[in-house]
Amino acid sequence: MRPPLLLGIGFSPRRFCSASRRCFSSQFPHWSSATASRKRRANREVGTLASEPDGKAAALGSLAALYPWMRPFHARPVCDYASRLFDPPASRTQPEFRIQALHKLLALIRKAAIRNGIPDGTAGEMCRDFEQRRVLQTGPHLLLIPEPEAFYTHIFSLLGLSSHGCSSYVSYAVSTVSLVERARKGPGWLSIGGKAINVFGLSRSRMIGYGLLTGLGPYQFDLMPAGADGQSEALQELRDLLPTAQFERPAHAIKAANQVLWPAMFCKRCTFLQLDDEDIADLVADHLADDASWLRTRLLENQKVASGLVEGIDHLATGPWAGWLARGTDFFWSYENGKRVPLRLEGRKLVRHPTGAKVVRFTASEIAARLLDRSLIPNMLLAFLVLAMLPGVRVLGGVRQPIYYPLMRYIVCRAVEIAGIDHDLRHALAVDDLPGAWGHRVIEGSRHPFDLLTEAGSSGISDMIDVLAQVTLTEACGNMAGFVSDPAWSELRKRIEAKAVSVTDPEWAFT
Repeated sequence: MRPPLLLGIGFSPRRFCSASRRCFSSQFPHWSSATASRKRRANREVGTLASEPDGKAAALGSLAALYPWMRPFHARPVCDYASRLFDPPASRTQPEFRIQALHKLLALIRKAAIRNGIPDGTAGEMCRDFEQRRVLQTGPHLLLIPEPEAFYTHIFSLLGLSSHGCSSYVSYAVSTVSLVERARKGPGWLSIGGKAINVFGLSRSRMIGYGLLTGLGPYQFDLMPAGADGQSEALQELRDLLPTAQFERPAHAIKAANQVLWPAMFCKRCTFLQLDDEDIADLVADHLADDASWLRTRLLENQKVASGLVEGIDHLATGPWAGWLARGTDFFWSYENGKRVPLRLEGRKLVRHPTGAKVVRFTASEIAARLLDRSLIPNMLLAFLVLAMLPGVRVLGGVRQPIYYPLMRYIVCRAVEIAGIDHDLRHALAVDDLPGAWGHRVIEGSRHPFDLLTEAGSSGISDMIDVLAQVTLTEACGNMAGFVSDPAWSELRKRIEAKAVSVTDPEWAFT
């Protein structure tokens, strides 16, 4: 049985008239039919990576080797795969640490929802829905919704949520990233009508080396085209939609903009909330303020656990799973003069890496204060601890997350085992129902989302979602460029083929 389409808001294939289908076919040739002509056009679209036809098959094969349950979904509609990922995790009796951590996460969701203008009653419904569902999209960085990487992932999430009749959507967007990730790419840039747009109108010197959490504001949506001919009607329409206020940090501006763009591009009946790393900082501070929380009593007050986590990452770096879980910083990033600084844990203090200068003592009171003033931000390991591992939430991620997240779970279990504590945590992580999966960049689109909005309106996007729902997973994921071009995936495939890594490895025991 096909899952019901998006939230009962009129996304019906019967409304997708022949003219709309012809329009859609011209915009998305690699999704429109099974003809040889379509396949030739698809090959032209995906570029040089598609000249190696085995690359995508190898990527899908590697994923299926590590996640065998995925293989039957390859030939099924992508909506079936999305529906499986948004199945509520199996209901089990939960240990006390998990109940406590989930309540803290739900309190954060409610607080963030109200802060973003969501009515109190709706915020309560969102929390009840999330408590039942316990699935979180964690793939996209903090990008404007018209950025294709974010847009098509949100469509994938909506397909999964709608199959279960959900009316709210919570997404965590990583914001510990740079404004520019590569040439004219990253949160500080956007493409409109094929033209590169400088989102905040910042000079190159104010973008290189600075991140979304940089507090050297104010920031506003200037939307400056990179070339003299970049002005367009579509760009003006985007300007008219975006907030005109000034913001202290780029992250604040993007989150505020997405709250406005969401109903314009998708629907008003699905309530959208986006968390980022400032929210995670508040959540970690809440854990540290609680004398009985696992994070405080184990990470900060039990030296064996903290050192065991650091040693666990170093241990992975020398084994067959090397290259997937980097020790970029120990537990927190320090933000100084608008730039992110890695830290190392030395005894009971965090120091700058590599200078060794002391930043903060490794105590609950000092770290909580620095989290609240945003001079410290939790790293990815801590984010996944408080968002997923402790509260028992399934997380959906991108190219690398399906590998590094299970390894994170392994090093947490290894650390508490070495410390001789928390059998209930190890058992809970061992029996979790599908704790994480590939759920970001599953759908690859060839047209820019805002171009679609200006040409066809939100109803055109609705029609597109109807069609996408029935495209097979293998077709929807395009050329899988992120996998095919990643040397780590190429090396992992070789290790799988050589049986140097296997689903029976202890490092893979917590998937």
